[in-house]
Amino acid sequence: MEKSLASLEQITKTLRRDIVKMVTESESGHPGGSLSSVEIITTLYFNEMNVDINNPKDPNRDRFVLSKGHAAPVLYAALAEKGFFNKEELMKLRKMGAMLQGHPNMNYIPGVDMSTGSLGQGISAAVGMALAGKIDGKSYRVYTLLGDGELEEGQVWEASMCAAHYKLDNLTAFVDFNGLQIDGDIEKVMNPNPIADKFVAFGWNVIFVQNGNDLTEIKNAIEEGKKVKDKPTMIVCKTIKGKGVSFMENQAGWHGSAPSKEQCDIALKEIGGEE
Repeated sequence: MEKSLASLEQITKTLRRDIVKMVTESESGHPGGSLSSVEIITTLYFNEMNVDINNPKDPNRDRFVLSKGHAAPVLYAALAEKGFFNKEELMKLRKMGAMLQGHPNMNYIPGVDMSTGSLGQGISAAVGMALAGKIDGKSYRVYTLLGDGELEEGQVWEASMCAAHYKLDNLTAFVDFNGLQIDGDIEKVMNPNPIADKFVAFGWNVIFVQNGNDLTEIKNAIEEGKKVKDKPTMIVCKTIKGKGVSFMENQAGWHGSAPSKEQCDIALKEIGGEE
């Protein structure tokens, strides 16, 4: 059942709160790119994807692959909010013996469709899933999320060429285009721009979302992409690193740094939502 915009906006606040709290508790993790992609993940898991918490391995389910696996906190927050596992697990992030480690592991976490972490490999797996769906005559769709810094991996472009070659119109990918990676500005580290033009050249249907932190824009882009036949769709979302927390926004230093208890309290007040 499709949720109202107000309900989805409340979920984004919940996910942001959980991201900040779990990374603070673990004293490690990747808050910046998790916060920037909250609206993408919220739209997929709470408005778009056909998934069932009671049957997480349903062969007819839609698939999601977090290609930028270091943004695991946003995926974990969404899966817990969806009901795949108890939210108490979030506060055990990266702890010895805990289910939720620094990168998603499909062998231990309900709702995770692919283990990821090595950049570039996630989209490759997503292409394989989409191709399998075509071969098997299945109607499921595959979604994947890449980081803009991840586009520096050559494997991304091999996978992209493959997806276009096999006309995988059951595949929708997103780029979290926040402009920053762990070493700074993506244009200074290894410039992947112009991102949209590159995917067009590789044979994809490309949609540019000017505000990738706007739920309505993302929803509309997904619907537009589903209408296109014989091409995979890439939705390039211009986002804000650390979105929702003023001292994290557009700061590369928060790519992989955990806030202090005091900073966590400030962040939670800014995000708002339910305690």
